[in-house]
Amino acid sequence: MAVNVEQLGTLERRLQMSLPVERIEREIDERLRKMSRNVKMPGFRPGKVPMKLLAQTYGPQVRNEVLGDAVQKAFNDAVREANLRVAGQPRIEPKQEPAAGAIEFSATFEVYPEFKVGDIASAVIERPQVSVDEAAVERTLELLRKQRVTYAPVERPAADGDRLTLDFNGTIGGEPFAGGKAEDFAYVLGEGRMLPEFEAAARGMRAGETRTFPVKFPDDYHGRDVAGKTAEFTLAAKRVEAPALPALDADFARALGVADGDLAKMRAEVRQNVEREVAKRVEARVKHQALEALVAATPFELPKSLVALETRTLMERAASDLRARGLKLEQLPVEPAAFEQTARRRVALGLIIAELARSEKLQPKPAEVRALIEQEAQSYESPAEVVKWFYMQPERLNEMEGLALEANVVRWVLDKGKVTDKTMPFDELMEGNA
Repeated sequence: MAVNVEQLGTLERRLQMSLPVERIEREIDERLRKMSRNVKMPGFRPGKVPMKLLAQTYGPQVRNEVLGDAVQKAFNDAVREANLRVAGQPRIEPKQEPAAGAIEFSATFEVYPEFKVGDIASAVIERPQVSVDEAAVERTLELLRKQRVTYAPVERPAADGDRLTLDFNGTIGGEPFAGGKAEDFAYVLGEGRMLPEFEAAARGMRAGETRTFPVKFPDDYHGRDVAGKTAEFTLAAKRVEAPALPALDADFARALGVADGDLAKMRAEVRQNVEREVAKRVEARVKHQALEALVAATPFELPKSLVALETRTLMERAASDLRARGLKLEQLPVEPAAFEQTARRRVALGLIIAELARSEKLQPKPAEVRALIEQEAQSYESPAEVVKWFYMQPERLNEMEGLALEANVVRWVLDKGKVTDKTMPFDELMEGNA
């Protein structure tokens, strides 16, 4: 096989390859002969089908398989011989006018970039210092009460915090539009789920009341068909229900898993859970800063094929999430451009972490993976069973190995960079995004 490597760009390469026709034809004949021993065709006993008929029936399929295998093997041999690390899938194209007695084709592909991780000695990592005091415990208990809120019908006008059940019908230019109609639609007034004009019209309604009003959809509204347009809505209120929070009593404690209803035990467990959550969020903030420092210090060209693959993966996850919420993708189109920046960051981080694992020998030890799994299992009722489950699920175990590697990389960054402790209010940590 003749091989020629052409450099098209920093990462893009093209291999020109040639295979002798004689060898391909010989392999096709060999596969057809093997098939003839067992293939069944009407009017013939197994092993007695004429080769000519066999070639007419299965020849094209076998030829495609042989060519595919030969090209793949030739490509693999060529990149191994040239010591190339292929990123993504190659684009294989046959030559339109090959030389006599040869099958010629090209493979265009990208290689992984060669780079060194940048110097992060000047990177500053702020580590939040957050105390869990009684106020934090009270705030958490209040949130737990709100999660268990119940609603009871009232005869008064609807106010913020009430659950309002209504029918609505919207039209644009007298015509209905997708998503503009619903029956028995229930939502909590004042939570910002609906457009401001919709909220304003619903506020103050009584059960049995009807209102008609205009709504101007924002120009950047997620539904393209209605973005920037004005709709006419009619609301028909069916029920107004006021919220009622559960009392902080023994029944509430039992609902949180404290079997004997002891309020002191309940508060102690809530504090432990809050402290665990605070530790997770502090760790997430530190990790985010450390990984961002690596990306900022290590600029290099990314393989387009890997960015495209990661973009598709993010799009598929987003689409799956939207479908799980009962939304239609036609109403909320998933555009590649919305995910490309995140995809680029994820690809860059993946390559940097892989390089650090190799150059700094940061691959996690089994004990480190085990410790991470046990830590994750502590938030469940039966930690030991959860640990067993992780080790019985190869995909989940791989995820934990990846997280353990990231943890080692973060520790490496913290050792190299400058870490400063910064006092942070409890509410800021819990409400912010890491």
